Amino acid sequence: MDIYKKRLADELLKEKLAGKGAVLIEGPKWCGKTTTAEQIASSILYMADPKAKKQNIMLADANPETLLKGETPRLIDEWQLAPKLWDAVRFEVDKRHDFAQFILTGSSVPADMSDVSHTGTGRFSWLKMRPMSLFESGESTGEVSLKALFENRKSVYAKNSLTLEDVAFLVCRGGWPVSTYLSGKLALNQAVDYFDSVVNSDISRVDGIKRDPEKAKRILRSFARNQGSQIGEDTILTDIVSSDDDSISRGTVRSYIEALKKIFVIEDMPAWNPNLRSKTAIRTSDTRYFVDPSIAAAALGFGPGDLMNDLKTFGLMFETMAIRDLRVYSQTLGGDVYHYRDKSGLECDAVIHLRNGRYGLVEIKLGGDKLIAEGCDSLLKLSKLIDTEKMNKPSFLMVVTANGNMAYEDENGVFVVPVGTLGA
Repeated sequence: MDIYKKRLADELLKEKLAGKGAVLIEGPKWCGKTTTAEQIASSILYMADPKAKKQNIMLADANPETLLKGETPRLIDEWQLAPKLWDAVRFEVDKRHDFAQFILTGSSVPADMSDVSHTGTGRFSWLKMRPMSLFESGESTGEVSLKALFENRKSVYAKNSLTLEDVAFLVCRGGWPVSTYLSGKLALNQAVDYFDSVVNSDISRVDGIKRDPEKAKRILRSFARNQGSQIGEDTILTDIVSSDDDSISRGTVRSYIEALKKIFVIEDMPAWNPNLRSKTAIRTSDTRYFVDPSIAAAALGFGPGDLMNDLKTFGLMFETMAIRDLRVYSQTLGGDVYHYRDKSGLECDAVIHLRNGRYGLVEIKLGGDKLIAEGCDSLLKLSKLIDTEKMNKPSFLMVVTANGNMAYEDENGVFVVPVGTLGA
């Protein structure tokens, strides 16, 4: 584990530091925030170091500038232990009049910002990290580049070596950096440990409200059964009540879901609202996703063999994994990922939209000729609805699959791309 696996966030961090005095890295715990920051930091303060934690917190209150001394960029890890450091960093950035001074990382549990007097606008930049994509962990060749597709370099022919069994394992293993150094059961156990930590500790630590681990498990199981859909809190509540005797209120469900969002366990996807030739009503509810598919697998108690025996659930979890990877890849292009659904049932699993107005339409299918054909047909229908006099035409149409021998372009210009060939 001494070898650092490069992250796409490495270059993003350098870029943000080049234009701001400080960068705050956010994201779920165990996703590699501190390790990534350590690669570029010239000095490091570990606030949670047991030998100095008490002293560090006292200094942060009485004389915070002492903690900020050191070669730059200076990494302050677990900064949220002393939220007053935020104002101290902001003040120091102003005083130094220079970029690349500080990197702040910490637990996914948000800091108590009640005593903070400044938002950090103009001094801080924010970088969101997620668990590793398949390209970062080494399972995808990355030969089909999202950047190249947006640049109209249309050669997508690439061989895929991942089998459906491989993908089932990767879904359950997840993109937690430590798990990518392990194999078999040891690798799979990391997601289970993560899940246990969330329900037993993190969901209560997020805002100091004590929450019942069993209720958290039930809500996460319901969420896992309904990932990739636009279900509301009432549906989750009905799902829980119908399968358990204990009562639970809608307010409780909302509270638990909001807590899970704050610690980056859940990352819902907003709807895309394009200019269409027709007046089709677009559904605007968010689509429910986990930040990593392994959380859903752990919530349901599923392993790779279970997914191979339940292809419907496998398809839902594969979609979550593909969305995770598309989010990581699109972030390097300054893009965001949305979904499209309308009242007629026409859908698009992922719309990758860049700041320059370019966008690509993506359907996600487990595999098989029939499902791939359905995905291609859906993309073509949507592309014909878009009013290209008011917005750009799609840069590309793509179906991402779990398996298949190779990536290729079909007769209608739709790219069919196994996830094991996709990259930034």
